[in-house]
Amino acid sequence: MTAITRITLTGALLAAALLLAALQPARAETLDRIVAVVDDQVVLASELERELATIANQLRSRGQRLPPRDVFQRQVLERLITQRVQLSRAQRVGITVDDATLDAAMQRMARQNNMTLGQFRQAVEQEGFEYNYFREGIREEIAISRLRQAQVEEQVTVTPQEVEEVLETLDDENQEYRLGHILVATPEAASTAQLEEARERIEQLREQIIAGETDFEGAATAFSDAASAMEGGDLGWRLHSQLPSLFAEAIDEGLQAGEVSGVLQNSSGFHLVKLMDQRTQGGERVTETRARHILIRTDGDVITDEDARLRLRSLLERIEAGESFAELAETHSEDPGSAARGGDLGWTQPGQLVPEFQGAMDALEEGQISAPFASPFGWHIVQVTDRRERDVSRERLRDQLAQQIHQRKVEEAFEQWIRRLRDEAYVDVRVEL
Repeated sequence: MTAITRITLTGALLAAALLLAALQPARAETLDRIVAVVDDQVVLASELERELATIANQLRSRGQRLPPRDVFQRQVLERLITQRVQLSRAQRVGITVDDATLDAAMQRMARQNNMTLGQFRQAVEQEGFEYNYFREGIREEIAISRLRQAQVEEQVTVTPQEVEEVLETLDDENQEYRLGHILVATPEAASTAQLEEARERIEQLREQIIAGETDFEGAATAFSDAASAMEGGDLGWRLHSQLPSLFAEAIDEGLQAGEVSGVLQNSSGFHLVKLMDQRTQGGERVTETRARHILIRTDGDVITDEDARLRLRSLLERIEAGESFAELAETHSEDPGSAARGGDLGWTQPGQLVPEFQGAMDALEEGQISAPFASPFGWHIVQVTDRRERDVSRERLRDQLAQQIHQRKVEEAFEQWIRRLRDEAYVDVRVEL
């Protein structure tokens, strides 16, 4: 695997990889003209052309048709403008990314692709990208990510009451839906002409999708102003109650799997949604174990592994002779959290404990005590005191709901935030699209 297009990048770094080519110097001087000014930054024609080529290649690799040139070019230029707006704001609020942070990010990307940093650099260059510009693209994406986190994500909170209110409204079937989303955003104080233009754009886009001239995912990637655009508009699986009300209404009106809604409108702009799939959540049962243990820590010098093992062997013999496990744990265990409770760890679910401890515990019957064994924390003996089967689907659902509510609120806040930044910025487009 040498092509950068086959390298797996995650999170904000994926977006960076798609924007890298736009950062490279133009190969032809005729392309080096300014096509847009954004605050104190510029977008060059060479950047726009390279970004157009990058996204076009991506769409073709997915088997998706390209939109008309003028529409495609306008969308891609708006994406570059939006990036510059965020970079300008990041600079104004003092967000910087030092070389140490950038180096760590590059190392992490290389590891994620099972490469050394040198191999990763070769893969980038073999794909035709200049590595230094690749690095700077990653630096900018990290800055943008930090800006969004500070000004959007950290401002969003979810209260336990919000989660409980949603839980009370859930149907017994717990239906989940996977939606695709396309947004044509409008300014906060949009004029009648701006609204009409946006509506016309999304209606034309819907007609092209229905006619099979382009697919929904490709259209979302090329045209959507939503944060999910680079994922083909995919919003992932969500419970009905966690869908934006506008989208939930489209589902309730009978939208079927594979169908695209009519044009929807709210304060953010005009939307299309596609019901990609739906499913019913089922119950989830797990085996929980209640156990108690005695821990002896080692330090390699004063207390060796053999010392710890022998001490635990002696305690085990005393327990087998009739002494209380709980009392010995209170006196001898070096786990302060559980020692005061007679070594009791409470109820645990699979995967909550380190593998060495989990494996030793799972091998025991109720009431049985293990032989001494080692874990990263030291040496233990453990006794299983009880086991039970429990339906944890509601607990998992509560955690899932909290995440979904947070994600929904972040997306709504981000759309408003980015639209406000765009409206407040000085933008001068110097090319006819």
